[in-house]
Amino acid sequence: MTRKQRHPHPARPAAAKPVARPYSTAEKALIALAGLGLLITAYLSWTALFGSLPAFCSAGSGCEIVQGSRWWRFLGVPVAVWGLLTYAVLLGLTLSRGKPQPRWQRLWSVAVIGAAISLYLTLAGAIALQAFCAWCLASQLVILAIFAIVHLQRPRVASTFTWGPFLAKHAIVLVAVLGVMHASAAGWLDRQEDPRLAALAKHLDATGAKFYGAFWCPNCRQQKDRFGPAQAHLPYVECSPNGRQGPVAFACVNENIVAYPTWIIRGQRYPEALDTEVLAQRSGFRWAGE
Repeated sequence: MTRKQRHPHPARPAAAKPVARPYSTAEKALIALAGLGLLITAYLSWTALFGSLPAFCSAGSGCEIVQGSRWWRFLGVPVAVWGLLTYAVLLGLTLSRGKPQPRWQRLWSVAVIGAAISLYLTLAGAIALQAFCAWCLASQLVILAIFAIVHLQRPRVASTFTWGPFLAKHAIVLVAVLGVMHASAAGWLDRQEDPRLAALAKHLDATGAKFYGAFWCPNCRQQKDRFGPAQAHLPYVECSPNGRQGPVAFACVNENIVAYPTWIIRGQRYPEALDTEVLAQRSGFRWAGE
C-alpha cells in the first residue's frame, strides 16, 4: 500500500448555503398592504370589465358617479387595472432580494407615482363630479400607507444618493403622466369630429330637440360619448349648474325633468340614453347618402 493510500486527504466540508435574510417588520407590513391593494383593485377591475357596480355602491351613489366618469378610464383601460398592476409591482419589489439602495429607490418611485395618481383622481372626483368612491378611498389609504413606510425605511448605507436630482426626475415624470391623464379625461385626446354625427347633433338643435342632463350623471356622459367631439353641437341643457346639492336649473324644473338623461323630441319625452340611429329616426334626420 502506498503512502498516499495509507493517509488519504480528509474530505472538505460542504460549503454552507447562504441563509436568506428574514423580512423585517416594515417589509412584512408592505407585503400585507400590497396584498390588500391587489384584492381591492382586482375586485374593482372585475366589476369594471363586466359592467357591474361594486358591493355597497347603489345606483346614483358617489361610487357609481365616479366609476361612470371619464376619470375612471385611462387610455381605454379602467384605472383599477392600472392600480392592480401598481400593487403587483410593489409586491414583487418587496419580495425581491437585491441591493438595499436600488431596491428602495424602485419601491419609492412606484409608490410615489401611485400615491400621486390616486390623490389626483380623488381631487378630480371632488371638484369635477362632487362625488367620492369609498372603494377608491380605501385603495388610496393603502397606497399612502405603503408610500409612508417606504419613505421612512430608506437604507442607512453609504451612498452618493441626493434628494435634489432624485425628486426632480420624479416631478418631471409625474407632470407628464398627470398631464396626459387630465388631457384624456378632458377629451383633448379624442378622435376628430365625425361629420355625420355633427350633422345629426346640429339637426337636433335646429329642430328644437332638447337633451336634459347633469354633469355628474354617468348615463349622460355615455350619451355624449356616442357623439364624440360632435357632442359640442348637441342641444344640451345642464340641470345641475350649481353642483349636485344645488338647486335644479329652472329650465329643467319647468319641463318637470326627473330623470337624467331625458330627451324631448317633437313633443315626445324619452327618459333614457338613446342610440344615434334612434335619435335620427325620432327626429326625422336623414343620413348623408340615404
